[in-house]
Formats: sequence, structure tokens, C-alpha cells
Amino acid sequence: MYTNFDSLPDDARVWVYQANRSLTDAEVAQIRASLEPALNGWAAHGQPLRASAQVLANRFVVIAVDEGYSLPSGCSIDASTHYLKQIGQQLSVDFFDRSAAYEAPGGVVENLPLPKIKEAVLDGRLTPETTVFNTLVSTKADLAANWLKPASQTWLNRYFGRVIA
Repeated sequence: MYTNFDSLPDDARVWVYQANRSLTDAEVAQIRASLEPALNGWAAHGQPLRASAQVLANRFVVIAVDEGYSLPSGCSIDASTHYLKQIGQQLSVDFFDRSAAYEAPGGVVENLPLPKIKEAVLDGRLTPETTVFNTLVSTKADLAANWLKPASQTWLNRYFGRVIA
């Protein structure tokens, strides 16, 4: 059953889906309109899941479920990825982008393909202080506390001080 994101407990499990491009406000509205009924009927082994979704920075779709209410199953998690694949096909967006997302000057969200990280460090686009979006968060509380992090405090830290020209 769909519920307000803010009403979910801090230990609600979250999944972050990163779009390969910025979403328009109209696309964000369409995503919300599509996800609410999908999550309203989302279930695991016939048990309704108390869930919600939100779109952050016109780039990231966050789906959350209250595991204290009912646990999601592998099949229900697969169903949630299917929702995003369908929405992505409708909007010509890839929500399974695995690049690093960071905040560029002017607050613009940029995606950095993994093979381009070393180049971005060398040319100064990515520094230890660059704000990155931590898509590896796992709970609502983790999202609140660790969503935006300096690159040096993420998995990207291994690229600083070790990049060879």
C-alpha cells in the first residue's frame, strides 16, 4: 500500500535508481503518477507492502518499503525494477545508470561514466571535495544522513592521490 514517504520509519529499506539524464518536471510528475498505483498494489507473497517513492534532484528515483510492516521478497523486488524499466521505456530514460553522479558548478547534476573517473580527477572536474550523490544508501535514515557526501568519503576516494597520468 502506498504511503507518504515521510511517514515511513527511519529503518525503511530504500533502493535508488539513477537516471542517465536530468528529468523534466513533467517527467517527474509522470513518474510519481505511475509509481503511486504500482506501489499501492505492490505485494510479497500476497502480503501488501507499505511503500513509497520520491524523485530527488530530478535525477534519482527512491523507492522505500517499511520492512517492519511486511518484508519484500525477491519477486517483489524484481517487480519494482520492472516498474522502473517500464517507466524508463516510456520516457526514454535509463534508470539503471551505473555512473558516478556528482554536483557540478551551478548545482547541475552530472553523470560520470566509470571509465572516465580517472580523467575527471586528472582534469580537476572531480576532486576530494566534490559533492557526490551516494546511491548506495540502504535505509531512509541513511538517505537522510549520507545522501550527499564529499567524494573523499565515498568509494571514489580510491582515485585521489593514486591517479597516474
